[in-house]
Amino acid sequence: MSKGRSDRNVPPPVPEPIGTGVVDAHTHLDACGAREPAVLAQVLDRATAAGVTAMVTTADDLGSARWAAWAADTDPRVFAAVGLHPTRSNDLTDDARRVIEELTALPRVVAVGESGMDDYWTTRRADCAPLDVQREAFAWHIDLAKRTGLPLVVHDREAHDAILDVLTAEGAPPVTVFHCFSGGPELARRCADEGWYASLSGTATFRNANAAELRRAAAWMPAELVLVETDAPFLTPHPYRGRPNEPYVVPHTVRDLAELRDEPAERLARISGDNAGRAFRLAEQPQPSRSVARESTE
Repeated sequence: MSKGRSDRNVPPPVPEPIGTGVVDAHTHLDACGAREPAVLAQVLDRATAAGVTAMVTTADDLGSARWAAWAADTDPRVFAAVGLHPTRSNDLTDDARRVIEELTALPRVVAVGESGMDDYWTTRRADCAPLDVQREAFAWHIDLAKRTGLPLVVHDREAHDAILDVLTAEGAPPVTVFHCFSGGPELARRCADEGWYASLSGTATFRNANAAELRRAAAWMPAELVLVETDAPFLTPHPYRGRPNEPYVVPHTVRDLAELRDEPAERLARISGDNAGRAFRLAEQPQPSRSVARESTE
């Protein structure tokens, strides 16, 4: 086995903290293997050692949404976003809608999502919801965000025009976050004009040709609308692309983006953290009411 291939199983090094800390605006703690309380504590402690002060764990399916809401109510470093991933829009039954609505009322649930449209998996996964079903589910999540007053976390993969069409037709919630922003300067300008946040992940650090327009957009974005995320366990930043990802890795992304934007890493960490705090109203959330040592999340 080549060294390069074996390195893919080696987690990135724990980075030095940046200034007063960093916020991971979008992660999937359960997918990082942290569903058990003891493992969750380890993942959170690694993040703390790297200066990550808060993270928003985001749902993928209904079970993930329930778990995210539980996890957020067990540790002050964790907040939750609840909804169904667009590829799972077939699962948005009446019962699922009821459960998600109930979850939005729970403590420390700070956003609806991730929802949106994904035209990448429609031709690659037989179980991926078709675009018309995704569109209907996206509209429902938009309405839920507006009814609850929560931010909307948007998933946009190879669907920029469709996403903008739905947001225009339905009317975007007051706070809208493009998670794992994947567009170029044109979409970045539209987001800035609308006051939508752009959350930058490890993809904005990639050096391949496909990332060139994204990096141009990331360099241009107004600082007051930039968030930074891991989307862990996916999208580990350069130069660790392909290795395991966790929230503790987000300072690596911040440093790379700060160099791209020609600004101090401390400034980008502070501003993006402040933006996340404002977008998700983190300081307004109650303290957790449960113990992380709880044996079951049911």
